[in-house]
Amino acid sequence: MLQIIYWLFIILLSSLLVLNVITRIGSCLWQIIVLIIHSKSIDLRATFGNWAVVTGSTDGIGKAYAKELASRGINLVLISRNLEKLEKTKSEITQENPTIEVKIIVADFSKGKEIFEKLAEQLKDIPIGILVNNVGLMYNYPMYVGEVPEDVLWDIINVNIGATTFSEALRAEYSKFGLTIQYLTPYFVNTNMNVYSDRLQVSSIFVPNPTTYAKDAINTLGKVNSSTGYWIHEIQKIIILLIPVQIRTRVGMFINENLRNDYFKQKRSN
Repeated sequence: MLQIIYWLFIILLSSLLVLNVITRIGSCLWQIIVLIIHSKSIDLRATFGNWAVVTGSTDGIGKAYAKELASRGINLVLISRNLEKLEKTKSEITQENPTIEVKIIVADFSKGKEIFEKLAEQLKDIPIGILVNNVGLMYNYPMYVGEVPEDVLWDIINVNIGATTFSEALRAEYSKFGLTIQYLTPYFVNTNMNVYSDRLQVSSIFVPNPTTYAKDAINTLGKVNSSTGYWIHEIQKIIILLIPVQIRTRVGMFINENLRNDYFKQKRSN
């Protein structure tokens, strides 16, 4: 009897694991369909209203994302750590889109909960329909964990994990009220975050520039809650999901070692 229960448990557990993988791959396939076949954007203003909040909006993906939203008629609240960069980005967007209203808020998400009261106060009178939580941190180059300063490590945890998890919780609770909260998990994009490697500073089909990436990613708004945002990245994600964790980890280490070598090679040449 115990043996039967044991094998039933093993079969059930295996089935759940297989179902989990199939579900995740199915989600990726749907996102590829959204990005390639069903790529036309919905009417953002008609669906969500006139306002979007974009975090991390002064460089790279965030800046390109904000510009793309503005080009589609959406007013913006730009949030970032640097006031000078915020003002410059605001100026660029309003020059390109004179009818768009742009507000700026200085906030550092690495400070954790202390910033949220300030944000709530500044956003309370704005009818926000879209939140693009496009903020992220990483070290200057691929480092071993023991080489990363403790404060930097905690900043990365607060920003990359805390903000993403918070966004997911908000989406689950408030999507029924018509609020869209989407987070993006891109792979390599040609931005300043990858300046440590010359090979990642060359745009390609695998490493798109921010403008190309943003145009793809914004077409997923209202269709998926989270996405890599770029069709090639979704294909890469499927491949990663199919690889056993042990092999996936070794491949990741191999890639990071090569990118780490790029940094030191670059440093020696300078």
